[in-house]
Amino acid sequence: MSVLRVGNASGFYGDRFSAMREMLTGGELDVLTGDYLAELTMLILGRDRLKDPEAGYARTFLRQLEECLGLAHERGVKIVANAGGLNPAGLADAVRALAERLGTPVRVAHVEGDDRTAAHPGALAAHAYLGGFGIAACLRAGADVVVTGRVTDAALVTGPAAAHFGWAPTEYDRLAGAVVAGHLLECGAQATGGNYAFFQDGDVRRPGFPLAELHADGTSVITKHDGTGGFVDVGTVTAQLLYETGGARYAGPDVTARLDTVRLGQEGPDRVRVEGVRGEAPPPTLKVGLNRLGGFRNEVAFVLTGLDIEAKAALVREQLEPALGKVADVRWELARTDRPDAATEETASALLRLVVRDADQQVVGRALSGAAIELALAGYPGFHVLAPPGKGAPYGVFEDVYVPHGAVDHVAVLHDGRRVSVAPPPAQDTVVLAHVPEPPLPQPLPPGPVRRAPLGLVAGARSGDKGGDANVGVWARTDDAWRWLAHELTADRFRELIPEARELPVTRHQLPNLRALNFVVEGILGEGVAAQARFDPQAKALGEWLRARHLDIPESLL
Repeated sequence: MSVLRVGNASGFYGDRFSAMREMLTGGELDVLTGDYLAELTMLILGRDRLKDPEAGYARTFLRQLEECLGLAHERGVKIVANAGGLNPAGLADAVRALAERLGTPVRVAHVEGDDRTAAHPGALAAHAYLGGFGIAACLRAGADVVVTGRVTDAALVTGPAAAHFGWAPTEYDRLAGAVVAGHLLECGAQATGGNYAFFQDGDVRRPGFPLAELHADGTSVITKHDGTGGFVDVGTVTAQLLYETGGARYAGPDVTARLDTVRLGQEGPDRVRVEGVRGEAPPPTLKVGLNRLGGFRNEVAFVLTGLDIEAKAALVREQLEPALGKVADVRWELARTDRPDAATEETASALLRLVVRDADQQVVGRALSGAAIELALAGYPGFHVLAPPGKGAPYGVFEDVYVPHGAVDHVAVLHDGRRVSVAPPPAQDTVVLAHVPEPPLPQPLPPGPVRRAPLGLVAGARSGDKGGDANVGVWARTDDAWRWLAHELTADRFRELIPEARELPVTRHQLPNLRALNFVVEGILGEGVAAQARFDPQAKALGEWLRARHLDIPESLL
């Protein structure tokens, strides 16, 4: 069967508004996907739904469709998006109303069954990560637009691929290939040079959005429309492949993709072939993401300028200590951004950041706001803050639990109103859950002179969050650099370079086909991004910090 061209127009709720039109007008497409959901987004939508029961979906998607629905219809492009969030049925109705107002004859379907909030009292939102076969059922029945709630990000691609090629649920290698393609597309411009360690390799001022040319055997080519910014090469694809993943097994509701089997090859300018992906049966359970309100937080950043920075910080802490005695969680962090004999006041200044969290909003608001502002004329010399503290804002907590597939009623609601139940994956006699043995290390480089230098001169990295954990994928650009990296960057060396991880479990996974190591750091993000327990709450820059650390690197690599 013919190649299926699947593009992406959104990597998160708030991504480039014009991307949908750019993807529809920039070149040939069969399906255009949009990923609008993340752990934090579900919390935001949950709070929206508290104010308005009819809310709970990504309204940006509707505004994009107002510009682009007619264009997609004219070009025969199907649209598949998880913008339904907590209310996919409500979004489907809104799309139908929009289509009628625009006079565009499109068939709209949606997928539901992910909502598990009723089963988890106290959760603001609880949603199972569904697979792609509900989407496939909608498309097979003739839908032009399919909106979903919480499906896996890759399901936005596996669903259209399964519908187009007629894949059965047990065709694991093909499905795994589509999962990898979906993972490469899901974060939009991150596959085309956005957030890329070696961004100076090309013009990334306005990278285009990616697309995948999928084939019936599960192989794909990752590319972008001609004439758009950014670039696609083995490095940009490797970086995205490592993003928010862990070990060799990338488990999902449709299939477990073996990341240690992925092979990448530069097929031409802005074209990377993805092949060799092997698949295994999906696990017997579905992940359910729970979002709940954890309490209230407040913060203030004191600006300390010039001399005696440490003494000024100590004075602030001593002055505020009595007022913070009843606060459950108090965190101080001094960022020494100051320089000696600085040419500007800003570069002569350090920041002392105070973050407080408590279940009682009154305690958090009073503890910080009143006590901090009272120091304005009674504190250290040069006292000022970046911004006055507020009254305390709610923060969220994310955790995940697992339920059997059969506990979730996965339903495709077709464009004509028919409801089609989506069967769970076939039961397996044995489900492979054993640890994948680590592959043998490559031959080390021969001894030679070394130079103290940043790791980032010879390796790229990309990092991200999964609940309270973070992953840092590190890859080498040459075979010799891989031989050195695989021996040098152990889990213990990682802990030395990233002091925050010294007391935390760190697991290292090898992916030799990618010349890559993937580190999972458990608990470094506390209760997840919505809790904002860390300066970089999503660990977005953790990899760049690692690249900036200095090691003894062979001169032959430099």
